Amino acid sequence: MNDRISYEEKKELPDSVFGLPERREYPMPDAAHVRAAEAYFRYCPEDLKPRLARAILERAQEFGVDVESPVVRSYAEQ
Repeated sequence: MNDRISYEEKKELPDSVFGLPERREYPMPDAAHVRAAEAYFRYCPEDLKPRLARAILERAQEFGVDVESPVVRSYAEQ
């Protein structure tokens, strides 16, 4: 599976799979997308990074993904 979701596929996803549900950004319906969210984390607005980091770690745990980024881990602790 790749880390690209079409607009139509994204519209079908529930809010609960997004790292930032109110913005419907950083979809993480599977392990590949958890890794993509980690990779694109640096583009997240600074004030939203702690919440996104916690969401990434939560979804990673669900899918058995190791989050290697110390930056994501440090924001999750804020």
